[in-house]
Amino acid sequence: MKKKLRIGVLASTRGTNLQALIDDLRQDDSLYEIVCVVSDVNESGAISKAREAKIPGVFLDPVGKKRTEYDEKMASVLMKYEVDLVCLIGYMRIITKPFIDAFRNRIINVHPALIPAYSGPGFYGDKVHESVLADGCKISGMTIHYVDENVDGGEIICQKACEIEEDDNVADVKAKVQALEKEWYPKVVRMLARGGQ
Repeated sequence: MKKKLRIGVLASTRGTNLQALIDDLRQDDSLYEIVCVVSDVNESGAISKAREAKIPGVFLDPVGKKRTEYDEKMASVLMKYEVDLVCLIGYMRIITKPFIDAFRNRIINVHPALIPAYSGPGFYGDKVHESVLADGCKISGMTIHYVDENVDGGEIICQKACEIEEDDNVADVKAKVQALEKEWYPKVVRMLARGGQ
C-alpha cells in the first residue's frame, strides 16, 4: 500500500482552507494526512480547527526572533513530524530562503488573485480584493502555486476564475474567491499525493 503524503500546514488566520482539507479527509483519507499545523498566532482559528480535528497544533512565538531563526525552528518542527508537503494556508509571514531550501518544491500556497495580477509584496487579504474592484476588473480568482524566494512567484499549479458583478463589494469578491480556494486546495493536494506535478 502506498504511503500517505504527510502534510504540514503553516497558518496565521482563521484556517478556512485548513477546514476544507480536514473535511476532505473525512470523505477519504487514503492519499494524505495532516500531521501538524504550525501557527505564528497564539490561539489562531487554524490552531483551534486543528485541535478539534485531533491534529497536533503548534504555536511558535515569533516575538524577539529573527526571521531566519524563527524559520529554522519552524523547519525543525516540520521535520520532527516527517512532513512531505508544506501547505501555506493564510500564513502571513514571508518565509526565508533557508526554509525554502529545506523544503524545495515541497511548499505550496494559495493566493486570492490570478497571478501575476495583484500579487507580490503588499498584495494580501482584502487588499487584493480592494485593488481588483478599484481597477474595475470583471474577473478575479485564485492561484495555487509552489513557493520560491519571490513572493507569489513560484510555479503555478492551478488557477480558477470567478466573475465579478457590477454591484459586488470586497466581501462578495472574497466569498467567491474563498469558495474556489476551498474547492481546489484539496483537489491539488490529492493530485500531488498521487504523484502529479
